[in-house]
Amino acid sequence: MDANGSAWDALGDPTRRSIFERLRGGPLSVGELAAGLPVSRPAVSQHLRVLEQAGLISHRPNGRRNVYRIEREGLAGLRAYFDQFWGDALARFAEETRKEQG
Repeated sequence: MDANGSAWDALGDPTRRSIFERLRGGPLSVGELAAGLPVSRPAVSQHLRVLEQAGLISHRPNGRRNVYRIEREGLAGLRAYFDQFWGDALARFAEETRKEQG
């Protein structure tokens, strides 16, 4: 879990989660991400920096703008974390089923 600690921390902030969720629809610029958020554009840039340092998003220059997108590799560690719970739950279910049948 240590490798994903920064990802968990990054998504722990409601504004960063909102930014991250907006990127689910596809790549967006800072201006597009800032539209409708209750924080300034410079604050959005700071939140984007945290998400990028956590490996959850990346950016590419597009003229004078940066366009941000979700990094699927960054989500892999979080998914693996939840998958272990699912695997444990299925194993317990299978064990209970065997007990009931036996």
